[in-house]
Amino acid sequence: MTAEQLMNRHPVVLRDTDTIGTAAEQIMSHRFRSLPVVDQEGRFLGILGVSCMLRLVLPKAATLKKGLTGLPYLSNSLEDLRERLDSVIDEPVTVCLDPDVPVVHPDTPMLETLLTLYRTKTALGVVEEDTRRLLGVISYFDVGERIMAESGPTAEIPRTSASRSPRNELNDAPDLR
Repeated sequence: MTAEQLMNRHPVVLRDTDTIGTAAEQIMSHRFRSLPVVDQEGRFLGILGVSCMLRLVLPKAATLKKGLTGLPYLSNSLEDLRERLDSVIDEPVTVCLDPDVPVVHPDTPMLETLLTLYRTKTALGVVEEDTRRLLGVISYFDVGERIMAESGPTAEIPRTSASRSPRNELNDAPDLR
């Protein structure tokens, strides 16, 4: 079995022109931990993770490398967090893009794919080697569905409601095969 056989061929994706607001809507409405980001040609640029979204709403002093270890003297209301989110809501998703996340290719063997997924702790982009075009995504849930399927490893596994979202291929992203 290969990465191509494990992947979700119709993942929800973000475009590099989408905003933090769009990313927040997608993450919250589908409870995603990360989303792939592609350019206008469907080339994989990296992953936007929920931890970056959290970083955007924390006080800057708390997120610096040698920043504060505690925040007892700072205001901590939901309104404060919302104000911080509102201040970045129109920023491009590229402010939270991790371009260095490992990827796999369609012919990557299953165990190598699973080891990469385990080590990166985020969804994996399955990309064409020469063009970097995103073909699909492999998440822990995609693997779990395969493992738990009663009908065997070669049967088509029904996707969760989040995978069948009407926002698949955001903004009419190119078909992912």
